[in-house]
Amino acid sequence: MNVCFLFIFVVFRLTSCFAKRVELDWNIEYVYGARDGSNYRRSIGVNGATPIPAVHVMQGDTLVLNVHNKLDVATSLHSHGIYNNGTNYFDGPDMVTECGIPPGKSFTYEIDTTAQSGTFWIHGHTRHADVDGLRTPFIIHSNKPPVDYDEELLITLEDWFSQEFYARMEYIDNRKIDGTFPPNYAGGLFNGYSANRTASIKFRPGKRYRLRVISMAANNWSVFRISGHKMTVIEADGVRSMPLEVDGLNLGPGQRNSVIVTALNSTDFNYAFEFISTSSTLNNESGEKPKIYQGVVEYREGAPIKDIPDQSDKEPVWPDDMALQAADKQPWLPVDRIIDLPITRYSDSFRVGFWSLGKTLYQPTIVPTLYTAMSMGELASNESVYAPQTNAYVLRHLEVVEFVISNPFINDHTFHMHGHDFQVTEAGPCGNRSGEYQEVFYRQSGPWPIRRDTVQVRAFEYVRLRFRADNPGVWRFHCHIAPGHDYNGLAVILIEAPELLQKQQRIPDQMKEMCKKQGIPTAGNAAGNQGFDLTGLPPAITLTPSYH
Repeated sequence: MNVCFLFIFVVFRLTSCFAKRVELDWNIEYVYGARDGSNYRRSIGVNGATPIPAVHVMQGDTLVLNVHNKLDVATSLHSHGIYNNGTNYFDGPDMVTECGIPPGKSFTYEIDTTAQSGTFWIHGHTRHADVDGLRTPFIIHSNKPPVDYDEELLITLEDWFSQEFYARMEYIDNRKIDGTFPPNYAGGLFNGYSANRTASIKFRPGKRYRLRVISMAANNWSVFRISGHKMTVIEADGVRSMPLEVDGLNLGPGQRNSVIVTALNSTDFNYAFEFISTSSTLNNESGEKPKIYQGVVEYREGAPIKDIPDQSDKEPVWPDDMALQAADKQPWLPVDRIIDLPITRYSDSFRVGFWSLGKTLYQPTIVPTLYTAMSMGELASNESVYAPQTNAYVLRHLEVVEFVISNPFINDHTFHMHGHDFQVTEAGPCGNRSGEYQEVFYRQSGPWPIRRDTVQVRAFEYVRLRFRADNPGVWRFHCHIAPGHDYNGLAVILIEAPELLQKQQRIPDQMKEMCKKQGIPTAGNAAGNQGFDLTGLPPAITLTPSYH
């Protein structure tokens, strides 16, 4: 049986008043193995290792990632949840803020952690390399932990397909309109390995544990709970929350929570923990959806597992965003501008599954969008230079923007915003297929809405988000379900204060050289031309909305 990664990090206090540079050399390369315990296949690792070891720094450190690309395609890295304030070019998404690191070439990312602490992760953001294993936790330890606890446990919840991403998507892209899927469902990984073979979680009586729980899944929702134990949420996506007692966690792809669990005072029994992996994008199939895994919370080796009476008639308490409150008590932001972002699904005679958010479905352009914003002068404030395909919204500096995301479909989504976190202020049912929302049965946050960078938008519901445009740059806002959603256009691009961006930031010459090596222009509008001439840009995809 594989020894499961259960990262145990005993919190240490600040030993130096000086921040440091934490430098890591990463060779991104193909590795081979059966991470799910049965399907031996090619995946992506670092320095020959998969899963990739977690990254730990102290708040105020600078993480320096010296990346060498040993793949046969371009690659890039995104630090999920990190603001990258003043260094938008380090954000990672290809053809948005960079062209990707060409095969055989190297590049260094520098991630400043002065303004943030908490639970994050690093993953590939070119060709969906995260789905094939290019992903790992990124923990920024606070110099002043939010609450007292004795130990930390790091827990990652993942899904894992038996095929590589693009092999799987080739099948899905060419399926008929009946919507049949490849004959495999994602298996669950717990701390990097098959959830069928997980190691025990070791508790000592009376100790207080901080569990940092990260969903690094590409497609599936992840439920995690411990029989006979309550959890108290203290963090959501790197933002400290006021304590909220819950029965367990229900995380969408990309989301994170920290919880405090107080161990019981007896070693008479061990207890079961449960990890459920499921998805609204896949049809129900016995033994496949949901996948249910169990492991042991061990108080004493060999102790019997406590039999907890079934409470299936009782609704579990999950950390609902409307119930969570921000610990810094930031009140509701006053709105300057409302942007409606209805989700729409499209089809043609052969395929189902293109998606749009707001105006149209996202398609990459000839010039990376950041490079257009930096090179077009005053025209950078005109959305037309980015082309309809980018689904771009230009935001004024410091305006407070409210997104209303309405989802009139049976599929759940999580949406991630680069460069920001946002207040989650309201949710409720969608009224009809057009995405109109009803304000009769809505739920609102309390006086200090939780902020996070990844939000769940459940089937037939809408969600309101608020954020201040205080980070000049080009930022992606997209569904974090890679297979079929992000891959098929469910994204928008935020062009934030381009006039300040041009004055305050400069794209490193090495990044432009990486573009040139791949034949990608680094100036001009979306098509690489001047003004509004988009000649040479592939036409936007136009399809008929579908309600299958």
